[in-house]
Amino acid sequence: MASIQSKMSRGHKYWYIVESRRVNGKPRPIVLEHLGKAETLLKRLRGLSENYRIKSYSHGAVAALLDIAQKLDVTSIINQHIKSERPYMAEKPIRHKLTAGVTFLLGAIGRVCKPTSKEGWWNWAKTTSIEYMLRVALSKVNSNHFWDMMDSLPVEAIERIEFELLQRVREAYDLESDTLLFDTTNFFTYIDTTNSRCTIAKRGKNKQKRYDLRQVGLAMVVTRQDNIPLFHITYEGNMNDSKVFKEVVGKVKERMVNLDLDLKGHTLVFDQGNNSKDNMALLKELDLHYVGALSPYQHKALVNKAADNFEEVTVRNKPIQTYRERRKIWGEERTVLVIISDKLRAGQLRGIYQALARKEKELQEIVDGLDSPNARKRDKKALEERIRKLVKGQFLAGMIDWTLAEKPDCTLKLDFKINKERLEAIEEELGYRILMTNRHDWTSAEIIDAYHGQSAVESAFKKMKNPFHLALRPQFHWTDQKIIVHNFICVLGYQLASILLREARLKANFTGSMNTLLTTLDNVRLSVVLEQLNKKGKPKVTYKLEEMSEEENALMEALELTNLHKKRPKFKSVGVYN
Repeated sequence: MASIQSKMSRGHKYWYIVESRRVNGKPRPIVLEHLGKAETLLKRLRGLSENYRIKSYSHGAVAALLDIAQKLDVTSIINQHIKSERPYMAEKPIRHKLTAGVTFLLGAIGRVCKPTSKEGWWNWAKTTSIEYMLRVALSKVNSNHFWDMMDSLPVEAIERIEFELLQRVREAYDLESDTLLFDTTNFFTYIDTTNSRCTIAKRGKNKQKRYDLRQVGLAMVVTRQDNIPLFHITYEGNMNDSKVFKEVVGKVKERMVNLDLDLKGHTLVFDQGNNSKDNMALLKELDLHYVGALSPYQHKALVNKAADNFEEVTVRNKPIQTYRERRKIWGEERTVLVIISDKLRAGQLRGIYQALARKEKELQEIVDGLDSPNARKRDKKALEERIRKLVKGQFLAGMIDWTLAEKPDCTLKLDFKINKERLEAIEEELGYRILMTNRHDWTSAEIIDAYHGQSAVESAFKKMKNPFHLALRPQFHWTDQKIIVHNFICVLGYQLASILLREARLKANFTGSMNTLLTTLDNVRLSVVLEQLNKKGKPKVTYKLEEMSEEENALMEALELTNLHKKRPKFKSVGVYN
């Protein structure tokens, strides 16, 4: 039992909380807490002490990501592949007591919590507990620091690092995988057109509609169950999806083999943009199982046949109208399913109505311009060509009827209207989706469920375009090597965040999104109290978690993070641990 005892020192009486314990078989008083002099203790009890300062830092998300990184030994794995080519740096470069492995981890955590430029990283980091958790000063970690460390990572080493990290992930977290999801996306950059040092950023069909800018492509394979990235590659921005698929699918199989994944028990899922006769032949040659999709507009006979032969199939408690048969496509027999998707139909209709509204507005502007008293004489052929281009678009062929006639005064008159019959016919045709697979033994429900998993990798890319968490942009790099390393850092951050979400769902029954999880953990703060007990000597420093909500407390306890600030994870490649 603890008791309060006093002790005289230099003429002053000091009070302590002590507890009697046996040391080597003999009772000894053990000091649990120094309380100070009586007047100091009285002020503290009454809350009258004015000689203290309090500051708090965002802590939860940083602590969780550092904990996962320590379990995976991220920094050591990266550092094994680092080699500096700069003469003024060591073979294993260290800058500001930080190795490249820790630097990349800091960048990845920053990407997860608050995407910033490399120069702005410290402005975010100083509001968090990351400096305290790592026991090393980070105020000098700026763009120059990141760039020097990024220079030391050979591009060809990224594949090996990713593979070794995945081995640790499978060992530490016992990941399950059966269906792998493949997709591609692109990210626009502000790299100048005249910049010849960058060959990977090219103009292409940008998915964010920034056709005026050079872009970089990113392909990724994730597990369906936990969305853990198993493979990624950065490629030239002007490559189409089918060409990218052809170049990387062999590497995806190699990764599966190296990870000892059962090829017969795994299925690769991809969308119709990756289709080509050569790609299908390559999949057969590689002996990979797959689920893909076909364009309904290239297989209208199949859609027409399915229209009168649908059967209801239940997928995850949801009924779906399905037609199934075996059919030869590109010289190979495949199982095909025609399904009706209400969600797809709603999205297509919304897109058509929005496109029609825009085109009606532009056509009306032409009409108003021709009817103006000050209208100048227009070239009829040039205007007709402009209108033909204007009324084009997916699903819009024949949707707008128009005539351009010449009036007696030699001016032009434009009349247009929406073809209601064509619109109604299109509305009836929408919502069809065709799936194909070489999993002939699977049920229709299993095939549909596997393909619906494709939304997971699409969600991953959506998260990497979220400006608040996980964003790949902004990226201010203009050489191929740095762009590729930057993307590696971002994918590493997404991998750590995906593992964190998995752990939260398994251990805390968390049901929210990744964005909600990160925001919730960001709100968990670590407070620092510096109390000057006497005029001389150092202040007493106390670290303590601020009061948390029930949800925050449940997460921190389930993830075993409540006392992590007391233990603080040790990284061999940081500061004094180097």
